[in-house]
Amino acid sequence: MRIDVVSIFPAYLSSLGLSLVGRAARTGLLDLRVHDLRDWTDDRHRTVDDTPFGGGAGMVMRPDVWGAALDDVMRPGPGLPVDAHLLVPTPSGQPFTQRLAERLTDESHLVIACGRYEGIDARVAQHVGAQHPVTELSIGDYVLNGGEAAALVVVEAVVRLLPGVVGNPQSLVEESHGAAGLLEYPVYTKPPVWEGLEVPEVLLSGHHGRVARWRRDQALERTARRRPDLLAALDVAALDRADRALLAGLGWTVLGDRLVATGEGHAGEGPDPVR
Repeated sequence: MRIDVVSIFPAYLSSLGLSLVGRAARTGLLDLRVHDLRDWTDDRHRTVDDTPFGGGAGMVMRPDVWGAALDDVMRPGPGLPVDAHLLVPTPSGQPFTQRLAERLTDESHLVIACGRYEGIDARVAQHVGAQHPVTELSIGDYVLNGGEAAALVVVEAVVRLLPGVVGNPQSLVEESHGAAGLLEYPVYTKPPVWEGLEVPEVLLSGHHGRVARWRRDQALERTARRRPDLLAALDVAALDRADRALLAGLGWTVLGDRLVATGEGHAGEGPDPVR
């Protein structure tokens, strides 16, 4: 996979050279390139923004500069994929989820446009969209100063799913927001007692069946308390008798082909207990 990130602050993306993403780039699993948008300006001030039409506060990033940059970066050439997919981080975009990250791993070339100020002139996405897929995405319901932080999130979420990047592929299956659609269970390591707090006995038992059941129960309970929206979206056909009994105690019941919160025992109001 090739990933290009375009920003007016390329140094912001320097952390992509670290950890698993950096190693993937160094070993050839990933072709990662960061570009300075100002390299496509043609005035001595290297201007990338101007005042918004219609008035209002702030500045808008110019379409001519972005258009030139993206035309160059996304243009097929020797060694470049035929098609590229443009990602534009923006608070008004679709939510960036694990499912979307998984779909993006099927792409051969991703380009991330990091906006600043009041955003990028809307005609840029329209212009690029005439030839390439464009996805505007949001990493959360809040506003950042620019798209660089979101670009870091997107790159790490996608790249770690590429074959060979994570050492133990099984860890991708068991983690939060994995195939089961549940939050991950709590994890522990040595020492078995720390500051008077003990590791749950079942994890020391060596009984793999009991451990698996405990982890499943913890994942269900944690999801019910912290992310009831995820629980409501579960495939009820995948729930066994023990799952249903636990969820009933938490105030959830199976109604037809979906889970419904009955209210009794449903504790989405606070943190889950540790035990």
